[in-house]
Amino acid sequence: MKVAVVGATGLVGTKMIQVLEERNFPITELIPVASEKSVGKEISYKGKKYKVVGMQTAIDMKPAVALFSAGGGTSLEWAPKFAAAGITVIDNSSAWRMDATKKLVVPEINAAELTAADKIIANPNCSTIQMVVALNPLHKKYIIQRIVVSTYQSVTGTGVKAVDQMMNERKGIKGEMAYPYPIDLNVIPQIDVFTDNGYTKEEMKMVNETKKIMDKNIRVTATTVRIPVMGGHSESVNVEFENEFDLDEVRSILQNAPGVVIVDDVKNLKYPMPMDAHEKDEVFVGRLRRDETQAKTLNMWIVSDNLRKGAATNAIQIAEYLIEKKLV
Repeated sequence: MKVAVVGATGLVGTKMIQVLEERNFPITELIPVASEKSVGKEISYKGKKYKVVGMQTAIDMKPAVALFSAGGGTSLEWAPKFAAAGITVIDNSSAWRMDATKKLVVPEINAAELTAADKIIANPNCSTIQMVVALNPLHKKYIIQRIVVSTYQSVTGTGVKAVDQMMNERKGIKGEMAYPYPIDLNVIPQIDVFTDNGYTKEEMKMVNETKKIMDKNIRVTATTVRIPVMGGHSESVNVEFENEFDLDEVRSILQNAPGVVIVDDVKNLKYPMPMDAHEKDEVFVGRLRRDETQAKTLNMWIVSDNLRKGAATNAIQIAEYLIEKKLV
């Protein structure tokens, strides 16, 4: 099977190639795709070198699947061209997520909705993915009414420029700024641009995508924050249910949920942290406790590697499902 990775030289594209190799994805030929300035560069995959090609060349090579991580504008322009050539696109940008004609997929939740006719499939936002993986099994049991979430997001979510800014600041070097303020020894309560309602685009992504993936009736409010961390997003989540819950049962449900690992032993100071989730594909959950101010409400802490489950791994899991069900 030929597989194209569009945006192969970026942070997420590089991670996609790494994850494809780790998971032993059934590739006969890797087609790394990037902007014209990167064409001709070489990418290593399983000990072989592959030359980076441009968009049209990639289409002409007829891959079965194209994993896109090249930004919304690129995706809006090129994903339909790949799809028109019969190539199944799994897109990591925000371009298609809220398009009513496109599926927004987290395999643990709604992969079964996919058909062979779905030629452009949207990968959700990293913050949304880890939250819904943890919450969906609880929603099935108790029915979620409202979610209040605050995120603590890694600089890798912004990209190489942000990582460079933080590392430069740590070394006292002046350099290009990804953010309007220093990020090292700081916290920036803004991810993406502000919208007319005072929320940022990232916050509204979490609201709208959660409704589309899980249940349109769930009320969601979010505050997304950038912190000086390299490898993983964390979330403080307050969940109000329609039905009463038992904490031991909640733990049991999460322990048996696909893709979830419980780390919740406060007596021994065990709880999820980004450094523990780094380079792992699971969603880690801890600090499970009742909200003592409100009935039927749970507080929890959710951590995951944003470049893996939040992006690359989720996209590849979608591709694996398509292969398993013979949809590509």
